Amino acid sequence: MSDLIKPTPSEKILSSRRRFLKGAGVGAAATLAAPAVIAQTGAIKWRLQTYSGAPLGAHVIKPQIDAFNEAANGEMEIELYYADQLVPTGELFRAMQNGTIDAVQSDEATMASPVDISVFGGYFPFATRYSLDVPALFNYYGLKEIWEDAYSEVDNVTWLSAGAWDPLHIFTKDPIRSLADMKGKRVFGVPTAGRFLSQYGLIPVTVPWDDVEVALQTGELDGVAWCGFTEAYEVGWADLCNYALTNSVTGAWFGSYFANTESWNKVPPHLQELFKITIDQSHYYRAVWYWGGEAKLRVEGEKMELTSIPPEEWSTVVKDAETFWDEIAAQGERPAKVVEAFKKYAATMEKAGYPYR
Repeated sequence: MSDLIKPTPSEKILSSRRRFLKGAGVGAAATLAAPAVIAQTGAIKWRLQTYSGAPLGAHVIKPQIDAFNEAANGEMEIELYYADQLVPTGELFRAMQNGTIDAVQSDEATMASPVDISVFGGYFPFATRYSLDVPALFNYYGLKEIWEDAYSEVDNVTWLSAGAWDPLHIFTKDPIRSLADMKGKRVFGVPTAGRFLSQYGLIPVTVPWDDVEVALQTGELDGVAWCGFTEAYEVGWADLCNYALTNSVTGAWFGSYFANTESWNKVPPHLQELFKITIDQSHYYRAVWYWGGEAKLRVEGEKMELTSIPPEEWSTVVKDAETFWDEIAAQGERPAKVVEAFKKYAATMEKAGYPYR
């Protein structure tokens, strides 16, 4: 008889997700260029910090940076730093703007980007249902031009690209089966979604990313409203939360890449293009990695019990989001354009019907 401990269903699923890392194009840097040579004198050096901690960063950015560094063939090297390693996440934007770091991967809301569309970064309530909604909105409904226009007014920061992350679910130690159950629960979460959900009594709490696990253990936090199932299992939060709310507040997180403009302009065109190509590969890898884990872990993951708020009650939340959208649209011309794009896109998807909505 073997004394080996059999892996749990979630461990098997996570293992398959990690194998994707090795097989996906973004992880296979050798397909991009010949093996890298030793960096020559004068090679460009960058420091990039992401919003994510190391366990999550292994999927949302490290494959891209590894691929870029190998393909750059010694001409350029990017040093990757995870959440709060060089500067606190809330100071990422200013640190990039003043050149302390050269580039950032984050959403606008989390890093306090001083633009009038920052509220849309991260999770904007019910703006999306699926990850493909994000690139569709940016490429075909005008968000790309709106983002470029907004950052054209900011000194020494260049917005490069936006992509989709996972949906937003709420994971807690005690169950949520009604809106009333949200009252008083302290959750780690992203700013805009937290602001919206606070009207139901949920209390958004800000702590450093690496401190979330301890805060859940000590009782400082009652849960997280930060991610989907893939991430909750990957980073270990599913080990500390007992319940998963199936009602999704939105279908995908809006995240972007940014660069210090002076640093960006020092990079030759062929390396700029290489960086943008690896960003696109990262968007693809991340979307598949998240999508492949969400349903499987929701169905087969054994660590959290699923709960749901009844449809008739949840419909009031969806209705409240309409009011929230209009309040944000009233803040200015650009926010109004973004909300109008959301409305137009949602109407198109509804009219298109299956399989779009």
